[in-house]
Amino acid sequence: MTTPAVIQGRAPRNYGLDILRIVSICGVVAIHVFGRRVGAEPKAGRGWWAAVAIDIGFIWVVPVFVMISGALLLGSRQVVQAPAAFYRKRAARLVPALIFWNAVYLVGVRIWMRHEHLTTGRVLQLLYDSSVFTQLYFLWLILGLYAIAPLLASFMVGKGDRRAMATAGLLLAVTVLAFVVPGILGHFGVSRPIPMNIFTYWLPYVGYFAAGYALRHVRLKGMALAGAALAMAALIVFTVWHFGHGGVLPVADMLVSTSYLGAGVAMTALGVFAVGLSLSEFISVPRRVGTLLVALSNASFGVFLVHLVIFEAIRLHVPAVLGAKSFTAIAMAYLVTLAASFAVSWLASKVPLLRRVF
Repeated sequence: MTTPAVIQGRAPRNYGLDILRIVSICGVVAIHVFGRRVGAEPKAGRGWWAAVAIDIGFIWVVPVFVMISGALLLGSRQVVQAPAAFYRKRAARLVPALIFWNAVYLVGVRIWMRHEHLTTGRVLQLLYDSSVFTQLYFLWLILGLYAIAPLLASFMVGKGDRRAMATAGLLLAVTVLAFVVPGILGHFGVSRPIPMNIFTYWLPYVGYFAAGYALRHVRLKGMALAGAALAMAALIVFTVWHFGHGGVLPVADMLVSTSYLGAGVAMTALGVFAVGLSLSEFISVPRRVGTLLVALSNASFGVFLVHLVIFEAIRLHVPAVLGAKSFTAIAMAYLVTLAASFAVSWLASKVPLLRRVF
């Protein structure tokens, strides 16, 4: 099936992408909150396994976020016909947020809330490594993808689905191979990590970006949909099990890393994207529900940026959450963090000045 890639008018709203975005941002918050219990002792028991199931079960969310961006941007008329206008629009959206949130987490969270003493060298290192705070690397990642979007679109748009699929497949395959090799070498005692910084974070995600565009019109039906859904679920279950049983399968430890760029996670993310969009075709969205979905979807970027400020405030003031030994406490912190983050993001969207950084 070959479809025109350049939009010739205002396309109907694809609520499937909105639903994927909302589920993905809920997963991002879950990873950051339940990950505290996963990393705390004791690493056993029902509470720990429940946290692992939620944390690792959502390991696909960042790749899917990137795929959503590729689906929306690479086929847009502006990125193909007016790249200069595209750059201006994206810079006006992203650069203020990049500056503001790095300052918030560096000064507000690290210095004021955590009382960290940061030397000039440490600040420069945090900025260069994009490690000011857990999630802020994504801003540099998406900035790099925006930078190459017109070039990538010029190669794929209007050239047919076969070229788009081949391009995405090749880019993803090379990326996965590059990140599998260090795991194999590590098995033989050779350490070859791949360091990332603000200038390179985007590189491994170009394949996901292209895949979002390549798969944007794929709709599975019947046995193909059922088979893909079962395979996706099996991959998620295996990834959760494998994480909790490290060392049991040495070959899997080498070849299937639990990271956004691992082979298993890549296949899972592709499955979630294709299956999610396919299932959304069977959902009739009433007007009011559609309005709510769009509002939640639009708030997701702000939720991504603000949620760790809210969770950090909870963590530092609630001993049970700080200790991270109670699954119930962590689950309650997740619900409060998620609800408060959506509320803050939605309210900020109503204030012209704050809207620029949410």
